[in-house]
Amino acid sequence: MSAPVQVSPLIKTARWSALLIGIIYGKRRYDHLKPIAEEERRIEEEEKKVREEKERIAKQLAEANEDTILK
Repeated sequence: MSAPVQVSPLIKTARWSALLIGIIYGKRRYDHLKPIAEEERRIEEEEKKVREEKERIAKQLAEANEDTILK
């Protein structure tokens, strides 16, 4: 087994600083995209509702056609 590597406090501080800066910068960098993502989710939900409604109508039409044929 190898001995654990000692990391100086200065290196640790630099790593944490870089991490925090990356998080803050990344957050600011992508904050403007949040409304776009929310709109895309809303559109996807609306499209899903439309598909479900079309499927429901198609099913009703198919059942109505079956009833008409059986009569």
